[in-house]
Amino acid sequence: MATSVINRLRSSSTTKSLSSVLHGIRSYAKVATGTDILSAASNVSLQKARTWDEGVESKFSTTPVNDIFKDKKVVIFGLPGAYTGVCSSKHVPPYKHNIDKFKAKGVDSVICVAINDPYTVNAWAEKIQAKDAIEFYGDFDGSFHKSLELTTDLSAGLLGIRSERISI
Repeated sequence: MATSVINRLRSSSTTKSLSSVLHGIRSYAKVATGTDILSAASNVSLQKARTWDEGVESKFSTTPVNDIFKDKKVVIFGLPGAYTGVCSSKHVPPYKHNIDKFKAKGVDSVICVAINDPYTVNAWAEKIQAKDAIEFYGDFDGSFHKSLELTTDLSAGLLGIRSERISI
């Protein structure tokens, strides 16, 4: 079955092992234990990171969240945004560098999602050289994060509504 249930990292038994893998990252958003992603975000789609030309070629297709998670074991992490300092230097690298450890535990894919358009996310993923290890998705309108109550207002930093720092 898909790993579609969110476990709050701060209280789960995996906290210590994930903490050792993801050390140095700022705290994560609190999420209700038992929240089912497939139910909470049943009508939500994400946009695979891509170039503008790839977007045109695919007729600006989106991927339903159900297709991303159904019958898969997925690690998904969210962050405030592409090209932001902590996200680029502290949040993504531990996932990238530990991809083999995740795969050894039976994880089918590691996914990064941000409230950005898929073109910005694509350029950023290429810049930080993580696209080969991690699947990147844009949540251009924030609907995925809103459905899970994982948004924060970063208008003070001129970013607007963004994702909380999450790991599911």
